[in-house]
Amino acid sequence: MKLRTSAAAAALALAAALTLTACADDSSGDGATPSASASSSPATEAPEPTKEDVAALDSVKVEGKAGAEPKVTFKTPLEVSTPTSRVIEEGDGAELAEGMKITMDTAAFLGTDGSTQGSSWEQKAPQSFILGDANYGVLTEPLTGQKVGTRLLVANPVQGQDGSTATMVNVVEITDATKIPTRAEGTAVEPEKGLPTVTLDDSGKPSVKIPDGYKAPKDLVAQTLIKGDGAKVKEGQTITAHYTGWKLDGEVFDSSWERGTPASFPIAQDQVIDGWVKGLAGQTVGSQVLLVIPPSLAYGDQEGHELQKETLVFVVDILDAQ
Repeated sequence: MKLRTSAAAAALALAAALTLTACADDSSGDGATPSASASSSPATEAPEPTKEDVAALDSVKVEGKAGAEPKVTFKTPLEVSTPTSRVIEEGDGAELAEGMKITMDTAAFLGTDGSTQGSSWEQKAPQSFILGDANYGVLTEPLTGQKVGTRLLVANPVQGQDGSTATMVNVVEITDATKIPTRAEGTAVEPEKGLPTVTLDDSGKPSVKIPDGYKAPKDLVAQTLIKGDGAKVKEGQTITAHYTGWKLDGEVFDSSWERGTPASFPIAQDQVIDGWVKGLAGQTVGSQVLLVIPPSLAYGDQEGHELQKETLVFVVDILDAQ
């Protein structure tokens, strides 16, 4: 499920600058959410940095103490041909491993002219992601095995909406890392009769069987399947979740399980589809929820969207919320 983006949301802009999928097409115009392409295999592994790429990143100067926004300077224009990174300072906290929830502060700078593109330090809004998430693939290799407190410099070529390519320079400081569950944990709940049937494999990955003759509901269905004992999710929080989405014909169009890593989303309007906001706010961490979302709370009549007028079925494991 891709996030809807807003030019005013610096934190989301920073996230986009750090992803290998920042150039992905957004066929929904003002925002994307689940897409067929998202359920395919992770992004192709980027080529190794060239000597010129490494030299370009080595020329970047980072000044300032850990814990505060650093001063970043470099000669412009700065360009790299592929994601390139170097550790500025090693941390001394917990070791980072794939599957952990990583919290970081980060600031982004445009390689063309050095202008600041946003700062979580300035916004007082640290970001979190799951190490190994394909959407943050540019961070997986350089951070795995490092420790909390690590400061990392990353340069990444990204494509703008006009088709032009520019290098984004990011400074990243890891402030926390925690282990989270890999699946919903709690008390099983007997669902109402007549709903799509959910079956879990040994890992917790869900599959769904749509009953013969099932009629698409006009209103949102939010059926708790497993009741977790964590705190209630509040609208505006960011959750970490494993999920799969289906059309009513049983076709999978998006799945974090297929990508192998949970994903994080703000549960807020203009960030995810309304069915997620209405269906997940008020649920508890650790829960598994079946959502049947009518088009009015998904993509409605968005002309040209692959999920236009579709009723969507999701199974969501809420693993964490902050």
